[in-house]
Amino acid sequence: MYHSSKFSLPLVCFFFLGFGTTTATAAACSNKPLIFNFGDSNSDTGGTSVLAGVELEFPEGRTFFHEPTSRASDGRLILDFLCESLETKFLTPYLELFTPDFSNGVNFALGSADSRLASASLSHNPVAYTLGNEIAEFSRFRNVSIRRGSLDAGQVKSALFMLDIGQNDIYYDSNALTPQQVLERVPRIVSNIGEAMQKLYQLGGRNFWVHNTGPLGCLPAIVARINASTVVDDYGCVSDRNKAAAAFNSQLARLCRELQSEMSDATIVYVDVYSIKLDLIVNATSYGFENPFVECKRKGQSVCPEGSRYVNWDGFHYTDAANMLVASKILSTNFSTPPLPFHFFLQLIYSG
Repeated sequence: MYHSSKFSLPLVCFFFLGFGTTTATAAACSNKPLIFNFGDSNSDTGGTSVLAGVELEFPEGRTFFHEPTSRASDGRLILDFLCESLETKFLTPYLELFTPDFSNGVNFALGSADSRLASASLSHNPVAYTLGNEIAEFSRFRNVSIRRGSLDAGQVKSALFMLDIGQNDIYYDSNALTPQQVLERVPRIVSNIGEAMQKLYQLGGRNFWVHNTGPLGCLPAIVARINASTVVDDYGCVSDRNKAAAAFNSQLARLCRELQSEMSDATIVYVDVYSIKLDLIVNATSYGFENPFVECKRKGQSVCPEGSRYVNWDGFHYTDAANMLVASKILSTNFSTPPLPFHFFLQLIYSG
């Protein structure tokens, strides 16, 4: 039920086979969209591992890849399933040293990244990585690629820019600040994301796919710290963490509406991942999962049996099975505003 190899959509023909390929030969029917992704560990396909010089060990990646792939999961991420739905390759991290393949886009996401726009030093502290670094890297990639003739402004305009960031701002702040202080900082976090989207727009981006953040108060790593003074909701999640996430999501949704008005020639899709994940947690058993507040891989304990119905992999990140379910809900368009299908952007490439 949970481990099919890929999602499938009707094959779309369009005149684009990769950077710089616009000849008549490229007019063949091929499904290779151009995606630029920005975010944190929820969509990091290996960049942090390269940056930190650390190779994750088994059982990471055991379910689908059958080897570690520097993803924070036993298998695929939501981003991977979305790429599969377009019948395109998984996105290569921008920092990939050995086998870089940017023919279908680039993944700039790194674990622990937050929304700050200031570029932090990357030399010794990957945790300091920021959205500002990611935007700077995209700008350099874009400019160098255009100078070399491997990318043009038209391809940037038709590309899809995906953003999934903000969780770390709330999570880290929740550890250091009071719930009220976290809420007071949410407007700045959202403002940072807005400024980042405007910069991408100035660099030629016109198609944006924006994920909100999930119910942080339901993460096993958070629930495990419940004490006598912790307020939990009816589902057993930590209330103040979910309130912070909900506040962030509400303001992020408003930001997307405002930017859509300002950038009238852009298309901005806001995706309510929070509702999808909360439904999965609240109704875990109806989806065939076990206790959603228990992670599969726990420190000091043996990992759960392969194939077990766990929602959470390591206390913070979801399993391949759970990510597949979340991705399927995203693809339904029932949680997107406006309700455009993910492959809508392929149609833009074809018609353009």
